[in-house]
Amino acid sequence: MDEGLGPDTMKLLSCNANRPLAANIADYLDAPLTDAEVKNFADNEVFVRINENVRGEDVFVIQSTSYPANDNLMELLICMDALRRASARRITAVIPYFGYARQDRKTDGRTPISAKLVANLICTAGADRVLTMDLHAGQIQGFFDIPTDNMVAGPVILKDIRDRYNGEKLMVVSPDVGGVVRARGLAKRLGCDLAIVDKRRPEAGKSEVMNIIGDVKDRRCIMIDDMCDSGGTLCNAAAALKDKGATAVSAYVTHGVLSPKDNKRAVKRIEESVLDELVICDTIQPRDEDAKSKSLRVLPVAPLLGEAIRRIANEESVSKLFD
Repeated sequence: MDEGLGPDTMKLLSCNANRPLAANIADYLDAPLTDAEVKNFADNEVFVRINENVRGEDVFVIQSTSYPANDNLMELLICMDALRRASARRITAVIPYFGYARQDRKTDGRTPISAKLVANLICTAGADRVLTMDLHAGQIQGFFDIPTDNMVAGPVILKDIRDRYNGEKLMVVSPDVGGVVRARGLAKRLGCDLAIVDKRRPEAGKSEVMNIIGDVKDRRCIMIDDMCDSGGTLCNAAAALKDKGATAVSAYVTHGVLSPKDNKRAVKRIEESVLDELVICDTIQPRDEDAKSKSLRVLPVAPLLGEAIRRIANEESVSKLFD
């Protein structure tokens, strides 16, 4: 590290969304988490107090805007406001999972562009830079008027696939047409073929028809996506792949949102499906009951995020992590 630009000159501040991830990042950097109180008043308003000096410091605020999204977003905004008013030299919002990303454009009349609104709020609150991972739509980087690094979990996922399925006849699958670029990149690195699940609803009220583009017969299929919310798409796609002759189907996603739907946990839906397993990264801390499931496996991204933070603090290239 360059003299004067190591962990001694940076501060890491964790909000409440994913403290285990923040602690693991701190361990990687061998830097303690900043002493701060982030809690709620009786009426659920967010209270923040930073208990150590941050004047002139390079501060990284670690907070995913996952469930409960509004509370976690407000914690992030108020922490950055506190740091700005305490004269921090630079504030970087480290947002492993950027919520409100699914409304990134107007798809109908009288709808918001929520991703742009949230980007504006983060900039106004005092962020000088944003570090995030696998944005739902890449163009969201352009919604920020400050430097934004969009990390990809690809290297972590690629290593796990190679370690577990080396020598097997693989097929990378995009569960929808929108994820083809991500899936193609993984297939190229694995040196295997690509298939696409094409979802179509024949008419209103009719169930979706899954068409598989590509020959998956006698292949172990690896579905890749940026997030899993209710799990319905992955489960339906897995069933369609099995019907076409796939020997096994696993799914890798960066963000395990894993929301319940119709009073049914997403992980329970995965357990009851033909999916062998769902592999997620720990950008969102899984619920305790979900973490116990044998159908769910979690990959750590703290070393990747920690190295990006170190490089930002040292004014080094972040993109070289993926060369």
